Amino acid sequence: MTSRWSFPVRIAAALAAAGCAVLLDAPAAAAHSVLVSSSPAADASLATAPAEAVLEFNEPVENRFTELAVLGPDGTSHWEAGPASVVDARVSAPLRPLGPAGAYTIRYRVTSADGHPVSGTVAFRLTVAGPGAAVPAAAAVTRPDGDGPVPLWPWLTGGAVLLGTGFAVARRLSRADA
Repeated sequence: MTSRWSFPVRIAAALAAAGCAVLLDAPAAAAHSVLVSSSPAADASLATAPAEAVLEFNEPVENRFTELAVLGPDGTSHWEAGPASVVDARVSAPLRPLGPAGAYTIRYRVTSADGHPVSGTVAFRLTVAGPGAAVPAAAAVTRPDGDGPVPLWPWLTGGAVLLGTGFAVARRLSRADA
C-alpha cells in the first residue's frame, strides 16, 4: 500500500513537528531574584544619614541594566552620589549627605540571573535633617546600559512564522505531487 503523503511532504511535516517540539519544550524560567536585606533596613528610622545604600539579593544579579536611586521626601530629588555597583548578589550606590528629615525611598531595578527584571522600593526615615542639598532628577546619575532585556514576543512571532512557512511549503509540495 502506498502512502498518500510524498517523501518531501513527510520531511517538511517532520521538520515542522520538530520546530514545534523545540518551541514547546523550552526550559522553565528559574525563580527571579528576591531582595533579602537592605541597608538602611526597610522602614528604619535613622538619626544620621547612611554613606551608601546597599541591597542584598538571594542570588547574584546581572551587572547590566541595574538602576538604584535614592529619592528624598519630596519624591523627586536624588541623593545618590554615583552609579550603582554590582558584586554578585550585592548592589550598592554611594550617597551624598542627605538633607531634610523625612521619608526617603530606595528605588531599584535589577536583572535576575534568569534575565527577568526585578524592581521595587525600600523606604526609610531620616529623623534629623542633614546638611545636604537636593539634586534635581535631571542631574541625577544614571547608567546608559539600555532599556532592558529582550522581550519574548519576537521569539514567539518568529517561531509562528517559521511554523506557518513549514506548513505552507508542505501543503504546496503535496499539491504538486497530486
